[in-house]
Amino acid sequence: MLTATFEPVLTKTMQYPESHTLEVYRKHGGYEALAMALQKQPDEIIDMVKRSGLRGRGGAGFPTGTKWGFVPKSTDKPKYMCVNADESEPGAFKDRLICQKDPHQLLEGTLIGSYAIGANRAYIYIRGEFAHEARLLERAIEEARTAGFIGRNILGSSWSCEVTMYVGAGAYICGEETGLIESLEGKRGWPRLKPPFPAVVGLFGCPTVVNNVETLACVPHIVKLGWEWFSSIGPERNSGPKLYGLSGHVNRPGVFELPMGISLRELIDEHGGGVPGGRPVKGVIPGGASCPVLRGDEIDLPMDFDSLTRAGSLFGTGTPIVMDDTTCMVRAAWITARFFAHESCGQCTPCREGCGWMQRLLWKIETGEGEERDLDTLLSITDQIEGNTICALGDAAAWPTRGFAKKFREEFLQHITERRCPLGGGSLH
Repeated sequence: MLTATFEPVLTKTMQYPESHTLEVYRKHGGYEALAMALQKQPDEIIDMVKRSGLRGRGGAGFPTGTKWGFVPKSTDKPKYMCVNADESEPGAFKDRLICQKDPHQLLEGTLIGSYAIGANRAYIYIRGEFAHEARLLERAIEEARTAGFIGRNILGSSWSCEVTMYVGAGAYICGEETGLIESLEGKRGWPRLKPPFPAVVGLFGCPTVVNNVETLACVPHIVKLGWEWFSSIGPERNSGPKLYGLSGHVNRPGVFELPMGISLRELIDEHGGGVPGGRPVKGVIPGGASCPVLRGDEIDLPMDFDSLTRAGSLFGTGTPIVMDDTTCMVRAAWITARFFAHESCGQCTPCREGCGWMQRLLWKIETGEGEERDLDTLLSITDQIEGNTICALGDAAAWPTRGFAKKFREEFLQHITERRCPLGGGSLH
């Protein structure tokens, strides 16, 4: 079995004290991949990433090499690499760990990606609440610049690149790539209509690639160890190592580096130490709050993009939230809906109005004032939101509400018929 012999790669340097420093990173081969990349043509790097099968680790799972390949070769405009470190998805905390423990790995991947697409400027957009991580990244940027990995004529080559960090103001919507770009430009973080896509018209109207932190952290290993190594890990079309952030009702929550495709049950029982008190798993949100919930009897499936899509959910960021049998699923749905109602930018009517409507209906059911027709209304609202907004926040709000209402319909009806929460709100508050 892969997990029996799998050696963590992304988190290797994190095991050491002062792992965030350039000294520790270079002791473990840091920036060797950048030197190797600069000996190749940019198109060779893009081809390696394509062949590796690396898919974006930020939630959408789009093939990274293909995304880089969309950037036009013949243009007089500057090109930009933007790093999405605005990890605001409830339940997700693996990018934060990389920024905190191994910022140079992120910088090396950012530089290689910038070289591959022909960019001479990269921006790291980090979540405003990550004050400690932002300081560590700023220090890492200065270390790398002093050592000649950032700036003019990097490692004696003809290629130059500057890296600048930008601290956001805590808006979830700025995790959407065009909302992030708008914020970087100093505007309100409202997502843009697409097309045109950022690869053609992005930051300051120029070709731009926006990549997730973990995605770029994979790139140095692909260059150094080869695309064949990366693609040999995990199932077909879902290759590579993955950082799984496990939280909720587990004995050992945390971030675990394992191959793509590991069983969700194995992740919970073996790596997470199971549920406290041996209680049964009632439900799992497999990839962050925006993913449809799975029932406890549906967790014997691989953790990868394709398998979870076939199961009616999403892989998302690969950060499962586990809920035991003490959890009130109506309250869990309401908490999720409340978050999205708060974070909606208000630009699109279906999202702006629909998210608030879902939140109010769920609270009505949770407090024993619901009617059976409210369930149908709730599902109707999700149908009217999904696919009718500029960005995917509307979908991200609709999917969990629909999932909770369908997977645990009997519990919703119990709230309605008994006119109370039978679990007293459960253990989620």
